[in-house]
Amino acid sequence: MNISQSTFDRSFAACPLVAILRGITPEEAPAIGEALVATGFTLIEVPLNSPDPLRSIAMLAERLRGRAMVGAGTVLSPAQVDAVAQAGGTLIVSPNTDAAVIGAAITRGLISLPGFYTPSEGFAALAAGATALKLFPADGATPAFLRAQHAVLPRDARVLAVGGITPDNLAAWRAAGADGFGLGSNLYKPGKSAADVARDAAGFMTALRMLD
Repeated sequence: MNISQSTFDRSFAACPLVAILRGITPEEAPAIGEALVATGFTLIEVPLNSPDPLRSIAMLAERLRGRAMVGAGTVLSPAQVDAVAQAGGTLIVSPNTDAAVIGAAITRGLISLPGFYTPSEGFAALAAGATALKLFPADGATPAFLRAQHAVLPRDARVLAVGGITPDNLAAWRAAGADGFGLGSNLYKPGKSAADVARDAAGFMTALRMLD
């Protein structure tokens, strides 16, 4: 097991919530990152369609070293995997299942979290070496949809529900088999203050603790 894998396993066990900071700027990143870590978040994603994302990833990875894993979302090519790795990112999150992207991440010793929506995509992602699966968009499905997929996916396959996740629906998704969650606009939107992010992050953490 490589270092990134063992670190991810510990981080995911501590807090299976991925903060998706779509649209964040490098100027905002340090304060938002600190606010998230202070509330217990250990996994942070900066989508590559954000302004100057590699700079934000580099800043967060350096600042939060040892406290949170940082990486990129909307990773669509092996070249982007390389760029994220060079910036210091260790998480490679995609909206789709692309064996080349997954393979590039695993070859570099990074964490691969590809998006899937069908059993065929899920099995293909796992065969390519995915660390865990991202059901996306979850707001286009239902918890029952995930439960049905778990009937055929490998028992040890970890699945994160991403899209439309709120503190109020965490329990329903967890009951259906979601091991973790990706949190987007219900946690962070461009321009949202660090104080407001901290408040909403705390709400998610409270809901998460109630699942135990």
